[in-house]
Amino acid sequence: MAKSLERMTYRELQQLSTRVDKAMVVARDRDRISLRREMESLASNAGLRIGDLFGRGGKGRTVAAKYANPDDPTQTWSGRGRQPKWLVAKIKAGNRIDRFLIN
Repeated sequence: MAKSLERMTYRELQQLSTRVDKAMVVARDRDRISLRREMESLASNAGLRIGDLFGRGGKGRTVAAKYANPDDPTQTWSGRGRQPKWLVAKIKAGNRIDRFLIN
């Protein structure tokens, strides 16, 4: 049975908080992707594209993340430009880059 919050140590609470924060990032991204697919489907059924409804704005299209840090899912890389420090460190530690691909 799970330990009650009142009986957890400060360190255990910190670890739990970190796990919750990571889970929230993953859930938010999953919900965002799901909503976008739903909106694209609705627009497509009406003979439109998302860009027709909302415009493009900004410099251009944002590229989806292709790699993610398993230790911190908020750290991602699209595969364009310089590799981020977390990825360089992981590769130097002997990991292969394909280990960090987002499915």
